[in-house]
Amino acid sequence: MHTDTSPTILITGGAGFIGSHLATELLQHGYGVRILDNLTPRVHGPERHRPNHLDPRAKVIVGDIRDPHRLLEALDGVDAVIHLAAVVGERSSMYRIEKYMSVNTTGTAVLLEALLDHPIKRLIVASSSAVYGEGLYCSYNGTVYPKIRRSPDRVARGDWEPRSPDGEVIYPLPTPETKEASPLSVYAISKYDQEEMCRLIGELYGIPTTILRLFNVYGPHQGYTSPYSGMLTEYASRLLQDLPVRLFEDGYQQRDFVSVYDAVRAFRLALESPGAARRTFNIGSGRPYTFRTVADLLATITRRQRLSPEVTGTGRIGDIRHCTADISRAREILGYDPKVTLEAGLLDLVAWVEAEIAQRQKVPAPLEVPKSSRLPV
Repeated sequence: MHTDTSPTILITGGAGFIGSHLATELLQHGYGVRILDNLTPRVHGPERHRPNHLDPRAKVIVGDIRDPHRLLEALDGVDAVIHLAAVVGERSSMYRIEKYMSVNTTGTAVLLEALLDHPIKRLIVASSSAVYGEGLYCSYNGTVYPKIRRSPDRVARGDWEPRSPDGEVIYPLPTPETKEASPLSVYAISKYDQEEMCRLIGELYGIPTTILRLFNVYGPHQGYTSPYSGMLTEYASRLLQDLPVRLFEDGYQQRDFVSVYDAVRAFRLALESPGAARRTFNIGSGRPYTFRTVADLLATITRRQRLSPEVTGTGRIGDIRHCTADISRAREILGYDPKVTLEAGLLDLVAWVEAEIAQRQKVPAPLEVPKSSRLPV
């Protein structure tokens, strides 16, 4: 229970998918929570209402991260800041360039300037695995390739796998934090800008700063178009409406899907771990899965195995082939141990998606998911 002496945490962008879950996690562990969020209509609807699922104990200040006056109000009396506010999504960033750089890069700069006059005990920044571009690869003979880009010509021919400079097929490895950044989208560039600015200002001005590179976060309350793992919400929605899942390329791209419950626990651990300051951590499940595997699991959970995936055989601008997380550093320093299996996480996601569909269609109660699959908030 929060008391007058408990730390108060400001979550920028805290009314969003991850932020709302994070508010619950922190409140349940005795923190006070304040949120600065512009309640963008794209996410929260034209009325810009506070989300119903957001814990009522969290105080919300409606404002833009680029508004220094709102920031000063939000920062008054807080002990730490978790910076989630950002425009997210790699593909849309390639044609909304000014928007992404303004909110993500300039917004972070405005926050950092405000912190110069409002000292805090910890700054935690939500970054993205997108800063890596493609993940780490190795060849059959053991040569490691830390910086690989797929040839557009080969991708156009349906030759999906990355190759070495000699044309040799190479194989994905878990990607550590030491891998060189190689952002392949404006979004990824803006997230790396956030990292670099926060590291520099944190070091120069004595603000203990931690960077969390989130991999593909999924869970309830995630929008269908969310760039984190909104495709999982879309997959579940399509299957529940007796439509096949659509897979880009051949469906064998590998990703690291991490439950939002594990992700928000990582933020709390970073807040509480003395060794987290001045460090960067991957936050994922530590397990690679293909989109085909996820589609098959969802088909089983929704009892739609008869609906075979629709494989498009086409790629999308800005997509990478494989990137999964090496989480050994987070395990060692933060004590981070992912607890939600993909199967349990998808059961929880399907239950939420079906309830959402039922509410929209005003139909009776949704399919009952076994109680053992329900995840604690």
